[in-house]
Amino acid sequence: MFAQLPAEVQPWAFQWHAELWVLVGFLVGAYVYMVRVIGPKAVPDGVAPVTRRNKCAFGGAMLMLWAASDWPIHDIGEEYLYSAHMLQHMMLSYFLPPLALLATPTWLMRVLVGDGRLYRGVAFLSKPVVAGVLFNLIIMVTHVPQIVSASVDSGPLHYSLHFLVVMLSLLMWMPVVGPLPELQIGPLGKCIYLFLQSVVPTVPAAWLTFAESAVYKTYDIPVRVFGWSVEIDQQLAGAIMKTAGSVFLWTIVVFIFFKRFAVEYEGAHDYRREPGTVIPDSEIVETTEAPMTTADIEKAFAGSRPPLEN
Repeated sequence: MFAQLPAEVQPWAFQWHAELWVLVGFLVGAYVYMVRVIGPKAVPDGVAPVTRRNKCAFGGAMLMLWAASDWPIHDIGEEYLYSAHMLQHMMLSYFLPPLALLATPTWLMRVLVGDGRLYRGVAFLSKPVVAGVLFNLIIMVTHVPQIVSASVDSGPLHYSLHFLVVMLSLLMWMPVVGPLPELQIGPLGKCIYLFLQSVVPTVPAAWLTFAESAVYKTYDIPVRVFGWSVEIDQQLAGAIMKTAGSVFLWTIVVFIFFKRFAVEYEGAHDYRREPGTVIPDSEIVETTEAPMTTADIEKAFAGSRPPLEN
């Protein structure tokens, strides 16, 4: 079906994004340099600069950045399907930021932000109320039809919005999985905080799901990938935003809850002593009595009085 279309409107035609590969290469090189050159000087002797979890998270973050910003998701999402565009934003705001923060050890974050104005700025913007408001604000802005149309037509605006989405998402996730312990909130606070982040996206998601006409005229084009109509595309985008996002956040909430409170409950009701624990004297009952024998029991029964008759 697409073979008869001009080359410039071929949805699945491969498009090379050199700027993305340069960015990923720069980030990988910078991370390796910081870990190998700066890391050994920033941690005590004998301590590894990064853990295996840091490395795996960094690999996942780079893979997520590449998948969200390269062909085919990027090109299909920016030119043909708004649902692919929504998936791209989900990857950049929900999946990439926590992986990037988990990949960053504490010493590396302190080297990057220092202890001056930049640190104070990050600390202020990472406060749950501030970070939550800014994150949800950018989510709402990026769904305004005029903004969506303008970003599709303007490369600088498009990349600026993506940059803002990632930066504000990093701040939103900082109180949950940030590498600076003093900026994190407690387990119960994390559960409430993440639950609230799943509430605001309900508004644009419902708008997309129940719209009876094309919300974004930019995607109302004759070329229909997979044969999906513009209404089906919008409904799928709303489902991705609401369902996928909520399930992801609620899964983390459940994990945090059981990891923190279930372990605490189990520990509070575990009466086993730790190895090497000294038993308090008050719990030691001394006895000099010899073990009872069968003869002792028979003698005790023989000497007992029969029950009184009424």
